[in-house]
Amino acid sequence: MFESLSDKLQKVLKDLKGEGRVSDTHIEESMRQIRIALLEADVNFKVVKDFVARVKEKALGQEVMKSLTPGQQVVKIVRDELVDLLGGEAAPIQFAKIPPTVIVMVGLQGSGKTTSTGKLALWLKKNGHRPLMVSTDGCRPAALEQLSVIGRAVDIPVFSPEDVNDELERARRALTQARNTGYDVLLIDTAGRLHIDENLMVELERMQQMLSPKEILLVADAMTGQDAVNSAGQFDKRLALSGVLLTKMDGDARGGAALSIKSVTGKPIKFVGVGEKYDALETFHPDRLAGRILGMGDVLSLIEKAEEAVDEEDAEKMLEKLRRDQFTLEDFRDQLRQIKRLGPLEQILGMLPQIGPFKGMDKLKVDEKQLGHVEAIINSMTARERSNYKIIDGSRRKRIAKGSGRPVSEVNRLLKQYMQARKMMKQMGKGFMGKRLPKLNFPI
Repeated sequence: MFESLSDKLQKVLKDLKGEGRVSDTHIEESMRQIRIALLEADVNFKVVKDFVARVKEKALGQEVMKSLTPGQQVVKIVRDELVDLLGGEAAPIQFAKIPPTVIVMVGLQGSGKTTSTGKLALWLKKNGHRPLMVSTDGCRPAALEQLSVIGRAVDIPVFSPEDVNDELERARRALTQARNTGYDVLLIDTAGRLHIDENLMVELERMQQMLSPKEILLVADAMTGQDAVNSAGQFDKRLALSGVLLTKMDGDARGGAALSIKSVTGKPIKFVGVGEKYDALETFHPDRLAGRILGMGDVLSLIEKAEEAVDEEDAEKMLEKLRRDQFTLEDFRDQLRQIKRLGPLEQILGMLPQIGPFKGMDKLKVDEKQLGHVEAIINSMTARERSNYKIIDGSRRKRIAKGSGRPVSEVNRLLKQYMQARKMMKQMGKGFMGKRLPKLNFPI
């Protein structure tokens, strides 16, 4: 995410921090490089101009120039201004005092509205709500079926009356159904076009008047850069947009849309899609993204992912095994499975602060197939071998390799890694002896 911009900004700020004293010349050169980096990231020209001007004004202030650590002060200024540029603080979903809350999803065709509707429904369900989905996209024949397929995948109902062809009537009936059956959120997947036209906007305006939605979220493709920003502006002229959901953020190496959209439209980014899976939707936190862009990490998001993926009771049991030095190959396999549930490993490594032992971790290229190979090797072992690695001699290693379809060298490497991990975990277990278990336990 934002790899190109992140690399350039980190280099500029690293050079600045290395200076014992920061002069006007240093500031001017740094601002020039930041300006170029933002423009190359497809950030709106006016947004870049205003951003650089604000940073420069604060960086040339007396408090910075006379500071013992002027370079670090400038880094803080850039970070704070970047947070403001991205929206300042997270903008939560606004819920109606009397349910159901109506959320209308709008956007151009191909932006990912239908999939994002399913992702948001799953996010709402995980956060204690009872969502109902309905499609009012009569322009695309497969839209109704696509939403039904997504509904079955995430186990969330889709209102789909066969006797109603009118989009507005279907939305009205869905609202009645939600009220009568106890659903507290109604998500409406609307029609899209290849471009904004009058018929589309009139239809959406009528829906807004009829349903009085609490939220109208624009679904925009982050990888389209300023096109996403322009479409947001056009939708906002006709509809009371409450926020933006940016899709494909995980594939956006530049970041122009995310860095421009709040300043240009005044509408906050509320959610970002960070993968193809239905649970790959995250609340947008400007401060966390700014930290990731500048190499400061996003530990809070990593903790939240760990809390979702790791069962606390299982973690307690695992810690007890560490205390007793009973960490087996089966436990090793279970820990790998938990790590896989956190999401793509490269994304996880990108959340670590790029300092100390974590420096350069975001640049690591991880072959996630290797985790599958490790699991296959452990699955090829007998229960006795998994519980007592010491009995795995040469002949057993050959049998395990044959059963898993992997070379003996990989079996040997796995056993070596397991013994190293076991040794490290034994030391960690001793560190917890006699201490109260923490509420949060990370996967190992």
